[in-house]
Amino acid sequence: MDRIAQAFSSALANNRAAFVAYLCAGDPDFDTSLAACRALIESGVDVLELGVPFSDPLADGLTNQLAAQRALEGGMTAARVFELVRRIREFAPATPIVFYTYYNLVFSNGVDAYIAAAKEAGVDGMLTLDLPPEEAADVQAACAKHGLKTVFIVAPTTPEARLATIGKAATGFIYYVSREGVTGVRDSVAANVPAAVAAIKRHTSLPVVVGFGIGKREHVSEVAAHADGVVVGSALVNCIRENLTDRAKIAPRLSACAADLVAGTKR
Repeated sequence: MDRIAQAFSSALANNRAAFVAYLCAGDPDFDTSLAACRALIESGVDVLELGVPFSDPLADGLTNQLAAQRALEGGMTAARVFELVRRIREFAPATPIVFYTYYNLVFSNGVDAYIAAAKEAGVDGMLTLDLPPEEAADVQAACAKHGLKTVFIVAPTTPEARLATIGKAATGFIYYVSREGVTGVRDSVAANVPAAVAAIKRHTSLPVVVGFGIGKREHVSEVAAHADGVVVGSALVNCIRENLTDRAKIAPRLSACAADLVAGTKR
C-alpha cells in the first residue's frame, strides 16, 4: 500500500478524517520551512501538502500569495524544493507528501524529468491546480511511469457529468474545493459540502478531501463528518506570517495550531 492510501486507511481505522496540512515550501526561508514541516508532522498531520512557490499563483488568496513571494525572495528554486523534500524524508519516512503546484512549473522543467525528480526526492502525489484531466495526459503518463499518484480538483461549479472523468483521472485522492474563488480562511464552512462529497463518491472509490476556507477546529469537525480528509492551509500559513519578526516562534506556534485542528478530525 502506498503512503497516501496508508494514511487514509489509518485515519479511517481510527474513526477520523485524515488531516491534510498545506505550507508553501521555503516560506519564509529554507531552514524555517523545514522546522515548520517537522512541527506539523510531529503534531499529527496525516498528509503534508507542499505548495511549490510560483510567481503567479492564481488559485491562491493573499495569504498564500505572500507566502510564495516570501519563499521566492528567500531563494527557493525547483532544486531547493526537491532538497526540502529530501530533508523532510530524513525524519518523516512514512508521511505522504503531495505537491500543490501549477502546470508551468512542471512543463518548463520537462514533464517527465520533473516528475522523475519529484519521485526521487520523496514526493508521493501531484496536484497541478490549473491542469484539467482532459489536458493532463502527459502528467498522468509520467506519474504512472514513475509511481506518483495524481490528485484532481472538483469545484462547486463542476457539473456532475464531469465527475466520472475526474474520478477516473485521479489515482491518489479527489480534492473538493468547497468555495468558488481563491484560498483563505472563512467564518463558516460552505453549506454544500455533504451533498458535494456524496456526489463525488458516486463516481470514485478514492478518498475525497475538502479544502478552501477551513481554519478552525469546529470547521474541521464539521467537514470530517462527511469527507475522508480535511485540508487546512491559510490558517497554518498565518502562523508563519504572524511571527516573521521572531522566526524561532514559528514552529512552536504551528505545533499548537495544528494539534488543535487535528483534534477536530475525530468523528
